[in-house]
Amino acid sequence: MSTRLSHSLRTRLALLASFAMFAVILVACLFSILSIHGEVADIRTHDLSGKAVRVLLEVKRERLPPVLDQDGLDGIQVVNAAGKPVSSTPSLAGQPRQVTSIPRGTMANDTAEFCDLPAFPGQCKLVVALIAFQPDGPWIVYAFDPAVPWYVSIQVLLIHVGAVVVLVALTWIGVSRVVSKTLTPVGGITARLSEMSMSRGDVHIPVPETDDEIRDLAETANRTLERLHTAMKQQESAMEQQRRFAADASHDLRSPIAAMRAQVEEALLHPDDADWQEVGGEVLASLDRLQAIVTDLLTLNKLDAHAPAERVPVDIAGLVADETMRQRGKPVRTSLEEGVFVMGSPLQLARLLVNLLDNAERHAEREITVVVRREGGDCVLEVLDDGAGVAPDQREFVFQRFTRLDASRSRDAGGTGLGLPIAREIAHAHGGTLTIEDSDVGARFVLRIPCVSGPAE
Repeated sequence: MSTRLSHSLRTRLALLASFAMFAVILVACLFSILSIHGEVADIRTHDLSGKAVRVLLEVKRERLPPVLDQDGLDGIQVVNAAGKPVSSTPSLAGQPRQVTSIPRGTMANDTAEFCDLPAFPGQCKLVVALIAFQPDGPWIVYAFDPAVPWYVSIQVLLIHVGAVVVLVALTWIGVSRVVSKTLTPVGGITARLSEMSMSRGDVHIPVPETDDEIRDLAETANRTLERLHTAMKQQESAMEQQRRFAADASHDLRSPIAAMRAQVEEALLHPDDADWQEVGGEVLASLDRLQAIVTDLLTLNKLDAHAPAERVPVDIAGLVADETMRQRGKPVRTSLEEGVFVMGSPLQLARLLVNLLDNAERHAEREITVVVRREGGDCVLEVLDDGAGVAPDQREFVFQRFTRLDASRSRDAGGTGLGLPIAREIAHAHGGTLTIEDSDVGARFVLRIPCVSGPAE
C-alpha cells in the first residue's frame, strides 16, 4: 500500500510539474512564434515592396510592358487612374482589379493581408500597394505574395512542438526521480511503522542522512514514539501493579472476614459452651483490622487521584515532638534541629510520620531514633530502629502495596501492608523522596522534602 501511495504521489507531482512546464513553454513558444511571424512578415513585405518599386519606376518612365516578369511573386497588377488593369504578370492576365481598399487615403504605399481574392480563391495573400502619380491621375502597382501563416512555417511549428515535448518529458523524468528519491525515506518510515504495529520491539524508525524536512519528521516521530513507548510501558506497569493490588487487597480483605465468620460459626455451633465475650473481642479485633485496611485503601485512592490538600508551612521538628510525646511500646530518642519547615499538608505529613514510627516500633528491639535536620536545600527526616533491618535487594520491595516481608509477617500479623506505600506516596505528593538507606544497625528510613521559609522568617 505504501508503494502504491508513493507511486500515486510521485505521479501526481510529476503531472503537476509537467502541466506547469507545458503552460510556461506554451506561452514562451507563442511569444516566440509571434516574434518570428512579425520578423518574417517584415522581411516579406520589404522584399515585396522592393520588387513592386521596380515596376513603379517603369510606370514613371512610361516603359510599362503589358506583361510583367513574375519575379518570384504570386503576381503583380498595375491599375491606371481609371481603375482598370493595364499590365500584370501572367498569373493575373485577364483578371479584374484584385484590390480596391488600398492604398488608403493619400498614402504613397500601403500593405495589408487579404483572403479569397478573385484570382486566389481560398488563399490569403500579402498585398503591397504603391502609388505612381501620373498626369492623368494616380496609378497603383499591386504586388501579391503568400501571407505569412500564424505558425510562420511547418518547420518552425515542428521545432516548437519538439521543444515542448522534450522539455515536458525532461520535466516528468526529473520530477519523478527527485520525488522518488525524496520519498524513499518515507517508504522506509512507513515500512518500519508497519513492522512496529505488529511487534513491540525497537520503536525507532530510520532517519535519512539528508538535511531536510523528512529528517526532521523522522526525528520528531522517533521522539514521539519514545514517549509513547515509555507511556505504554508505564501504563502496562501500572495495570500490572493494579492487578497485583486488587489480588492482594482481595486476599487481605478476605482474611479478617473469613476469621470473623469462622469465629461466629464456631460459637453458633456450641452456643452453650461459647465464651461470647471472648468471641466479641476476637470479632472486634478482626473488624479493627478490616477497618484499618479500608481506611488505608481510601487514603491511597485519594493520593492516587492527587486530591487537593491544604498546603501551609509545617515545622517538621514540632510535628515530631508532638507525635513522640505519645506513649509507645518502645522508647523514642530524638535529635531535632529547629526551623526546619516544609510546605505541605500537616495531616498527611503527620500520617507519614506515624506510619514510619509504627513500622519502626514493630521491628525495633529496644528503641527508635528520630532525626530532623537541614541538608542543603532539603529538610531531612530520619526514622531508625535497632531491629534486623532490610536487605538491600528488598528495600524497594517493601514500598509495594500489600507487601510484608516474612519477618514482618511473623512479627506483625495485624499489619495492613499499606503503611510504607502510603508514606512514600505522601512524600512524592510533597515533591520529596522516601528511601531506605544504609545504617550500622536496623532499618534507616530517610525522608527528603525541599525546605521553605518558616512563618516568622
